[in-house]
Amino acid sequence: MGAPKFKLSKLTEKYQATIPAEVRETLKLHKGDSIAFEVKDAKTVLIRKAMQADYEWAQAIEGSLETEWNSKNDEKAYCDL
Repeated sequence: MGAPKFKLSKLTEKYQATIPAEVRETLKLHKGDSIAFEVKDAKTVLIRKAMQADYEWAQAIEGSLETEWNSKNDEKAYCDL
Protein backbone atom coordinates (compact mmCIF):
# COMPACT_ATOMS: atom_id res chain seq x y z
CA MET A 1 0.00 0.00 0.00
CA GLY A 2 1.36 3.43 -0.94
CA ALA A 3 1.49 6.65 0.99
CA PRO A 4 -1.91 8.03 2.06
CA LYS A 5 -3.45 10.70 -0.15
CA PHE A 6 -4.14 13.99 1.57
CA LYS A 7 -6.43 16.71 0.32
CA LEU A 8 -6.60 20.03 2.14
CA SER A 9 -9.35 22.60 2.47
CA LYS A 10 -9.37 25.85 4.45
CA LEU A 11 -12.15 26.88 6.84
CA THR A 12 -13.95 30.15 6.21
CA GLU A 13 -14.97 32.56 8.97
CA LYS A 14 -18.23 30.58 9.26
CA TYR A 15 -16.31 27.28 9.63
CA GLN A 16 -17.30 26.12 6.16
CA ALA A 17 -14.95 24.20 3.89
CA THR A 18 -14.97 23.14 0.25
CA ILE A 19 -14.78 19.40 -0.30
CA PRO A 20 -11.96 18.84 -2.82
CA ALA A 21 -13.00 17.58 -6.27
CA GLU A 22 -11.21 14.22 -5.88
CA VAL A 23 -13.07 13.57 -2.62
CA ARG A 24 -16.42 14.57 -4.18
CA GLU A 25 -15.75 12.26 -7.12
CA THR A 26 -14.65 9.38 -4.91
CA LEU A 27 -17.78 9.65 -2.74
CA LYS A 28 -19.99 10.41 -5.76
CA LEU A 29 -21.26 13.58 -4.08
CA HIS A 30 -23.58 15.97 -5.87
CA LYS A 31 -25.15 19.31 -4.97
CA GLY A 32 -27.73 18.80 -2.24
CA ASP A 33 -26.24 15.53 -0.95
CA SER A 34 -25.68 15.17 2.78
CA ILE A 35 -22.44 14.04 4.33
CA ALA A 36 -21.84 12.31 7.64
CA PHE A 37 -18.96 12.92 10.03
CA GLU A 38 -17.88 10.03 12.25
CA VAL A 39 -15.69 11.11 15.16
CA LYS A 40 -13.13 8.40 15.93
CA ASP A 41 -11.00 10.25 18.48
CA ALA A 42 -9.62 13.73 19.21
CA LYS A 43 -7.56 13.74 16.00
CA THR A 44 -9.54 11.56 13.60
CA VAL A 45 -12.88 12.21 11.90
CA LEU A 46 -14.14 10.23 8.91
CA ILE A 47 -16.29 11.84 6.24
CA ARG A 48 -18.64 9.85 4.05
CA LYS A 49 -21.75 10.27 1.98
CA ALA A 50 -24.76 10.07 4.31
CA MET A 51 -26.86 6.93 4.02
CA GLN A 52 -30.51 6.30 4.86
CA ALA A 53 -29.44 4.73 8.17
CA ASP A 54 -27.85 8.07 9.15
CA TYR A 55 -31.17 9.87 8.70
CA GLU A 56 -33.04 7.15 10.61
CA TRP A 57 -30.56 7.35 13.52
CA ALA A 58 -30.84 11.15 13.64
CA GLN A 59 -34.64 10.93 13.72
CA ALA A 60 -34.51 8.30 16.47
CA ILE A 61 -32.48 10.50 18.84
CA GLU A 62 -34.02 13.83 17.84
CA GLY A 63 -36.47 13.90 20.75
CA SER A 64 -33.78 13.35 23.37
CA LEU A 65 -31.73 16.26 22.06
CA GLU A 66 -34.43 18.77 23.00
CA THR A 67 -33.87 18.21 26.73
CA GLU A 68 -30.40 16.68 26.97
CA TRP A 69 -28.39 19.93 27.01
CA ASN A 70 -31.05 22.46 27.79
CA SER A 71 -29.94 24.26 30.96
CA LYS A 72 -28.65 27.83 31.37
CA ASN A 73 -25.19 26.41 32.13
CA ASP A 74 -25.26 24.42 28.90
CA GLU A 75 -26.34 27.49 26.93
CA LYS A 76 -23.46 29.50 28.41
CA ALA A 77 -20.93 26.73 27.76
CA TYR A 78 -21.96 26.00 24.17
CA CYS A 79 -23.44 29.28 22.89
CA ASP A 80 -20.51 30.06 20.59
CA LEU A 81 -20.29 26.69 18.81
